[in-house]
Order: sequence, then structure tokens, then C-alpha cells
Amino acid sequence: MAQEQIEEYLETIYDLESRDGSAKTTAIAKCLKVAPASVTEVLKSLSDKGFVQYEPYRGATLTEEGKKIADTIKRKHRLLEVMLTDVLKLNREKVHDEACRMEHTISGETENALCRMLDAPARCPHGSPISPCNKGVGSCAECDGAGKTDMPVAIRDKKIIPITDLTPQQKGQIAFIRGDCKVVQRLSDLGLTLGTIVSVMRKTPMDGPVEILVRRTKLAIDHAIAENIFIESPIAG
Repeated sequence: MAQEQIEEYLETIYDLESRDGSAKTTAIAKCLKVAPASVTEVLKSLSDKGFVQYEPYRGATLTEEGKKIADTIKRKHRLLEVMLTDVLKLNREKVHDEACRMEHTISGETENALCRMLDAPARCPHGSPISPCNKGVGSCAECDGAGKTDMPVAIRDKKIIPITDLTPQQKGQIAFIRGDCKVVQRLSDLGLTLGTIVSVMRKTPMDGPVEILVRRTKLAIDHAIAENIFIESPIAG
């Protein structure tokens, strides 16, 4: 099976699983415009490769390895959409299909260079979140410095999530801040530095401010800022 086909299937399963909890054969077939029988054969193959867990009549879900591949493709896709919209000024209605064609061909190096050129956008033109890179850096400023000097950078070995994904009373340790030196300094002035434990107190609806507790101080920070502060796996409050 070609790598592009594997990635297309994993990306489709990712989308359906996020929406429905699992990806049914008929739903995958409809999205990819192929026969259900063909989908079944592919799902068996992806299961043998360790990319999905598949049960006939119940659908498929991604394994951790499958999620890693799908996450990478999604990140490339959404970065490409930003470039096509903001740099090349393509019509927003056309950028999705263009990005679908391009996402399988760009390397990880090009992906990271694209992210730096675009100043590490948080969302694609359609409002979907763009995941951070998998480099073991504490901020985009560090990544930018490494990119200019070709310094080798380790790969992050733990999953990180934005603090906006936490529920009230959950907490975690800040592991990455998306932004340049000015953003890092502004958050540092608020006590939001790498390694700091942050607890979510309350989340207001409609992407309103997020109330957090940091070093015994309560802060209300804008949602757009909060979604650029990433923590390691949450800890119960």
C-alpha cells in the first residue's frame, strides 16, 4: 500500500473518530469515494501494520502510532492552508483541496520551516487548531534559533496539550509556549514559565477567558493566549 494512501485513510479515520468516536466502514467509504469492500480490505491491512484497531461492523479507531501519523499530516495540511491563504492569497474555498494534494509531499524539515515562516500560527483559516511541532524545545523562539544554526534538536517524548483542553480542577506542568521571545517574556511576567504547575479553575463559554491558578495566584487569561500554553499530560486536581 502506498504511503499516501495510508496517510489518507489515517487522516479520514482521525476526523471521523474525533466526531463520532469511531470510523465506520461506510463513513470512510463515503469520505474517500471508494467502495465499502475496498475500505474493509484496507482497514485489515492497517490493523496488521498496527495503525488501527479494527472490528468488523463496529468500525476502526487509531492506535497511538496511527495517531502520530495522522497528527503529522493534519499539522502539515493546516500549515499549508495558512500559507495558501495568507501568502499566496488563494480563495479560502480552494485551499483545502490544494493542501490535500500537497500534504503528502513535504518533508518534516519543510514543515518546520513553513511553521517558522508563518510565525507558528495557532489555527488554520477555517478555525481548526494547529498542533505544535514535536521538537523538544520550550518555545518557538528556541526552534527559530535552532533552525538558523542547523542545530540538532531532540524529539519531544511526551504528548503535550493546550491548557484550554483541561477541565476545571485539572492541572499540568508547562512544557511548551507557542510564540516568540516577546510572548515568552510577557507570560513570564505573569509567572507562566516552563516547568510551572498550572491549575484550571474555570473556563467561560464561547472561547472566553480561562481562569487559572499559578503559584497561588489566580489569573484570568484570554482564550487565544491560553491555547498557546501547552502542558504535559494533565494531573488530577
